[in-house]
Amino acid sequence: MEIKNTDLISLFEKALAGNVDTNFEETGIVIQVGDNICRISGLTRVSYGEVISFEGGNQGIVLDLAEDFVSAFLLFNNFPVVESEVVKRTGQVFKTKVGASLLGRVINAACEPLDGLGEIKAEELRPIEAVAPGVIERSPINESLETGILVIDGLIPIGKGQRELIIGNRNTGKTSLVLDTILHQKDKNVYCIYVSIGQRQASLARMVRLLEENGSLEYTIVISADASDLSINQYLAPYIGCTIGEYFREQGKDALVIYDDLTNHAIAYREKSLLLRRPPGREAYPGDVFYLHSRLLERAGKLLGGSSLTALPIAQIQGDDITAYIPTNLISITDGQIFLDTKLFNQGIRPAVNVELSVSRVGGAAQTKAVKQVTKALRLELAQYHELVEFAQFGTELDELSQKRLARGAIAVELLKQNEHVTYSFVDVTLILFLFKEQVLDNIALNQVNKFATQFASYVKSVYFDIYNDIFNSQELSDENRKQLLEIAREFKKVFLT
Repeated sequence: MEIKNTDLISLFEKALAGNVDTNFEETGIVIQVGDNICRISGLTRVSYGEVISFEGGNQGIVLDLAEDFVSAFLLFNNFPVVESEVVKRTGQVFKTKVGASLLGRVINAACEPLDGLGEIKAEELRPIEAVAPGVIERSPINESLETGILVIDGLIPIGKGQRELIIGNRNTGKTSLVLDTILHQKDKNVYCIYVSIGQRQASLARMVRLLEENGSLEYTIVISADASDLSINQYLAPYIGCTIGEYFREQGKDALVIYDDLTNHAIAYREKSLLLRRPPGREAYPGDVFYLHSRLLERAGKLLGGSSLTALPIAQIQGDDITAYIPTNLISITDGQIFLDTKLFNQGIRPAVNVELSVSRVGGAAQTKAVKQVTKALRLELAQYHELVEFAQFGTELDELSQKRLARGAIAVELLKQNEHVTYSFVDVTLILFLFKEQVLDNIALNQVNKFATQFASYVKSVYFDIYNDIFNSQELSDENRKQLLEIAREFKKVFLT
């Protein structure tokens, strides 16, 4: 059959009028592939963030909409994509598996198991992007999330629903801090989600083994997007962790999500953006990098029903410089920061928390009353100590009051030292800091201060359990308890010194 020019013109007119089969517009052709990105022509109605399906079995997420083509990141490495391959829309955004079946499992960004324990049966699938709860839906943060770390629970308390940034140089104990927090949540009805972004597989394997040995993996989900993974997987991993945490919050549970770390997340996003030819801004990051983290961290919070999602993002800095672009962004988004100081770490002070630069904007509202009663003026004494130490280095003779402050500060620094993977309940924290407040430790040898305090807490728990239990149930330190503890402290001091 001969086709005339007029017939072709009428076909084009019908196409432009929308009278042809709409499925024609739901398919496209790959015009370019490279750097795990493919450009596709023909997907005129595709949405930003939509999942598309390739003829060869791969899938991608559309992350750039240009006038003549769209750009998509490939989700899998094992399905090659070639030019002229046919692509179809799915009409779906990227979704992740959620549910209690994920507890105790190690998964990747595609929710595929990495632990060799078989397939994960999801209770439901949820989009990884969600609108953060509004102000009306939120409740004030008034409940403490115990970390088991003396310096944090005592001076920089974290509340359920809070977003507290953990910031510091490499190898200053950031991951150890959050790992101890996970270990301490045992029997506390808090589900933990640990998101590893750009970390080494060996480090993650050691962490999973430690959680398993301590019986903590049963209430924990580990999401891995390690350094060898695609940048798109590192980009998606935190949102997947947040979505799983939101599921538990909606079930009336408390959840804790840890992002380790968001510096690597920003680097992965920068790599992705530069490959998409987006213009770089400050420190070569794209202009929307603030929105990247704000829309993630704003989803944390406590709801009116009482359930909460707490976020502990980690940021790595260089040369103790907290004024870099990503750290300052995160500090402005979060409700406070815990700064781990390299100088303190090298001096043997572990955890190396710099109390002067660390802050919790929720503060005492998220602190147990008993702990609050024994921490008054502790921060001030530490600040005065650090100021006097620097002054005393010049060999200046100090007056008696300054020498007393130096001695008290040295005791406080020694008291706040804590071994890795050893955590304290809020009653233990109260008892240890009670000794400092009542000046019981003033005539104990400095190298024995920590030992004396921890053994005193154990002594009260084992011998005077009624007092220990009374503080635990009432969550405050009564005048009667105070008198009894002073008597017990004198009694224990005799035993300890002999």
